[in-house]
Amino acid sequence: MPSGFRVLQRRRAVGREVVERFARLPVANVSDSMARMVAGGARLRPMHGGGGLAGPALTVKVPAGDNLMMHKAIAMAQPGDVIVVDAAGDLTNALMGEMMLMQMARRGVAGVVINGAIRDAAFIRAQAMPVFAAGVTHRGPYKNGPGEVNVPIAIDGMVVAPGDLILGDDDGVLCVPYDDLDAVFAGATAKYEAEQRQIANIQAGTHSAAWVDETLRRLNCEGVD
Repeated sequence: MPSGFRVLQRRRAVGREVVERFARLPVANVSDSMARMVAGGARLRPMHGGGGLAGPALTVKVPAGDNLMMHKAIAMAQPGDVIVVDAAGDLTNALMGEMMLMQMARRGVAGVVINGAIRDAAFIRAQAMPVFAAGVTHRGPYKNGPGEVNVPIAIDGMVVAPGDLILGDDDGVLCVPYDDLDAVFAGATAKYEAEQRQIANIQAGTHSAAWVDETLRRLNCEGVD
């Protein structure tokens, strides 16, 4: 099967229990626990009516402006999957709109991430199904191929392998590699709990900012006693 035009099957995918655990955490906390080194880029924004995204990645790689392999991915999708599309960030042609979103909903897809453009934005904005994309245009797609399904892809330097965990909220999109799930969850949970304690201290008026001067002194900042 030639590279660049092939459909593969996933060998593994994160389970429902893992998805549910991570879905309770803010994406920012998960990101911080990954040393702030992983992100899908600031251009990926929520286009739907609101709500978080969590599920295993069903990856798609397409040439600019062509959505043939997205249609194949929809037909292959399992309930709870997140279809993640590497369209190289091209915004010339929309890769999906109202009808494809309806098809995804019928398949039980958890959401879609497109490093590219969508159309029928008003319809998508009125829906609860998570849709993250880089832009909007009325120009429609082509359906000529090539493309690939279930291959490793990259979005703004964020590598996504088939079956990895995809998370999204109003702050953006994040991929947690399958092999790192336990360590990342532990770190993200600790970060979340620490922030909740800090919020409680701020609300109670007991928050201390002593660390600021301590940091400035350690960095030899002039004028700090």
